[in-house]
Amino acid sequence: MTELDSETRRLVIVNAGTSDPSSSRMLADRIAGKTIDRLNADGIHAIVQTIDLGPLAGEVGHAIVSGTPEGALAEAILSLAGADGVIATTPVYKGGMSGLFKSFVDVLDNDLLIATPVVLAATAGSARHALVIDDQLRPLFAFMRSLPTPTSVFAAPEDWGDPALGKRIDRAALELSALVGSGIAAKISTEGWKNYQHGWGGVAAGQDAYAVDLGSDLMRIAAGGR
Repeated sequence: MTELDSETRRLVIVNAGTSDPSSSRMLADRIAGKTIDRLNADGIHAIVQTIDLGPLAGEVGHAIVSGTPEGALAEAILSLAGADGVIATTPVYKGGMSGLFKSFVDVLDNDLLIATPVVLAATAGSARHALVIDDQLRPLFAFMRSLPTPTSVFAAPEDWGDPALGKRIDRAALELSALVGSGIAAKISTEGWKNYQHGWGGVAAGQDAYAVDLGSDLMRIAAGGR
């Protein structure tokens, strides 16, 4: 799972906000803080690592063209591969998720987030964008075969002072902490990894052990057998 103590859980924030301060980052930090509190209350030590995509924008663009993540981007992807839970936040522009956020997901291996619990969150300048999470983010992470929490969190400017936002954050944190604390990602990766389709040479945990079934009918035919 991680190189940390077996009882330690690592949460990774993926933040596509590029302003400073970033409302997307602030939202992610609040969700992460509540999740850590929940895990600690259950006797589980947890830490948070943040991937800010703004400084990686040039490397993301290069990876889209070259097909090969390098440098700090490659390190960020390795960190994400070892996450026990993810908080993914993006600003919404013109009715859609950030292009930087989508481009980052585009350079990930398709199996990188299998069974990984994820809280989906977004910020925008208007409540008109509130459906972007369910319309765009949820299908995207379903394709990645991750486990989005039932509760997602959206915040427009008027929401920051509304107690209802705090309640949604609490609910999402409870769901994420329950999934992370259960160790569901590690269990599925360990027991079911070979039953998923994988690309060659990926960085996801367990990849090397099950990337290619050399005894399959397809591989025997490719080798000239019957």
